[in-house]
Amino acid sequence: MVATHARQEATARGYIYVHSSPRALSPHVEWAVGRALGVPVSFDWSEQPVLRGAQRAEYQWEGACGTGARLASALRGWDHLRFEVTEDAGFGADGARWLHTPDLGIFFAQTDTAGNVVIPEDRLRHAMDQAGANALELHRQLRITLGQAWDDELEPFRHAGDFNSVVWLHQVG
Repeated sequence: MVATHARQEATARGYIYVHSSPRALSPHVEWAVGRALGVPVSFDWSEQPVLRGAQRAEYQWEGACGTGARLASALRGWDHLRFEVTEDAGFGADGARWLHTPDLGIFFAQTDTAGNVVIPEDRLRHAMDQAGANALELHRQLRITLGQAWDDELEPFRHAGDFNSVVWLHQVG
């Protein structure tokens, strides 16, 4: 006798951080995210003080593993949009992070359970091959591998959200 088990689809969760979206594009961003998730969504938009006329929003999502990639793909075609999509690592699945800016395009990195970028061996070897014995070039190559240019460009937009209200997800006690 063979036992059968119903296959349970692994779920993933993460965040979408829209760091800046022109006001006119914001409804289209919601539509694209909702289409990728398979449910309508509504963001709580606020002004983005770093860029006049832009809005920002954060949205926590839940879906099947790989949803982060679908979300990033749905948003990546718009030139005036700055965003991050994260997918948390789960049982048997790596985490991921996608960053997008109008000037740099999209960057992808694997992440560990703490959200740290994980650099695969082949990317490290490539950086070392490109740098040779030049320590400054190795430093430059590692910055590219870590997506430092994207982090540098997005950092002012991230800090603009520090003044938004805090949402407590869990109550202890």
